[in-house]
Amino acid sequence: MSTLSELAQRHAPHLQDADIEWLHLLVGDWQVISDLAFADLVLWLPTTDGDFVAIAQCRPSTGATVHYDDVVGSRAPDGQRPQLQRTLTEVRAQRSREPRWFGSYAVREEAVPVVREGRTVAVLARQTNLGGARTPSRLELNYVEAADDIMSMIGRGEFPMLDAATGPRRGAPRVADGLVRLNSEGEVLYASPNALSCFHRFGAMDDLVGRSLVELVADLVEQKSTVDESMPLVLMGRAPWRTDIEAHGVALSLRAVPLTEGGERIGAVLLCRDVSELRRRERELITKDATIREIHHRVKNNLQTVAALLRLQARRMDVPEARAALEEAMRRVATIALVHETLSQTLDETVQFDDLVGRSLRLAADVASAGASVRTHVRGTFGAVSAEDATALALVLTELVTNAVEHGLAGRESGTVEVTAERIEDDLLVTVADDGAGIPDGAGAGTGLGTQIVSTLVTNELRGSIAWSPRAGGGTEVELRATLRAPGREANTVA
Repeated sequence: MSTLSELAQRHAPHLQDADIEWLHLLVGDWQVISDLAFADLVLWLPTTDGDFVAIAQCRPSTGATVHYDDVVGSRAPDGQRPQLQRTLTEVRAQRSREPRWFGSYAVREEAVPVVREGRTVAVLARQTNLGGARTPSRLELNYVEAADDIMSMIGRGEFPMLDAATGPRRGAPRVADGLVRLNSEGEVLYASPNALSCFHRFGAMDDLVGRSLVELVADLVEQKSTVDESMPLVLMGRAPWRTDIEAHGVALSLRAVPLTEGGERIGAVLLCRDVSELRRRERELITKDATIREIHHRVKNNLQTVAALLRLQARRMDVPEARAALEEAMRRVATIALVHETLSQTLDETVQFDDLVGRSLRLAADVASAGASVRTHVRGTFGAVSAEDATALALVLTELVTNAVEHGLAGRESGTVEVTAERIEDDLLVTVADDGAGIPDGAGAGTGLGTQIVSTLVTNELRGSIAWSPRAGGGTEVELRATLRAPGREANTVA
């Protein structure tokens, strides 16, 4: 299905970018209108050939829909086109005197001009299914009156509001969660049953009608609690924002939709929702994340302590082979500590491996080079790697670089080690190449402890393969293939 922007550019290329953005803002906020009006909303765009095309539609969650099938992209039906044309020409709302029949049910139709800076850029059709018509309740009357006010604002170019907040301050709650109508002074004119339940749980046991909502909430909010600066503006209906209030273990999410006429505020619609359970779960997740980060931080500290002990022990060794073995163990422990340090700084169990690999490989090359000038180059990208794979991959790369420096570049004053990474979804191809002495054809990787560690980790932890071969032009090339776990998802381990 084509998007609003695509349809607008195709059928009305004369529209300005600002006009299309105005329509996007309207569509982003019109679910509230549809729910208040118990009606379907269809946005009709006048085309260059004098017709109308539907570029967006919205169905109510509070009542029966009119359009069971999508109408976006279709032309206006013959019975509706004259009403849309009059609305466009006269720049005022048009309401049908008689319902129009859609098969077995009647539909009441109204068309309102969508005005921006005094120009009509589209027509908004409001269609109410009369199939279940009955005497409206007080709730329904208040909902429809609020919808009428907002529709009138659209016809005057006062809605949507450009100063409405974006991101988390916009959106939920919705009409069915709870609704409060306010006058221009912020006093309650009407509160729906769900809204009354929300404020009763919050601590307001008396009737809300006639009371100043901002004063009522100010008396209930605990003095030591943190209060959002925008709370008074939302509670009085002065700003089209969203805020959260909390007291006595109950949290309410509130969103204001100011109602204006000729630029003067005449009242507001306030939507409310009890989000106590949601906030409790968020706090639990925050606590869990903080605990996990603290665990990684402590593991890193403990591993660094172990590495320091191994370093001290190595300095006391008189046997060169024993000293070298302890220094290798120290380097491996330090690599694992670096992974846990990175994990302690993130909110999820993933590592941005490109940031980590540069540090670990430079450290490995400096330690193994024994004073020689060795350069390490990393090409390509590793991407995000899950915590389960990060430690094994870091150890493997450290071993390979160390081996290239100690054996391939042994006895040389300078050399280069290149690490190339190619990531396609979960498949990773890494090549480690040096310009050193190289290995004879068919000689293989050797049988040292480092090679055994690498082969075991690649096969069992990274679910891949590894191969050593001579490099064209001199040196050695190691090709590593691995299947990584997707971040946040376990993968099957190959035995």
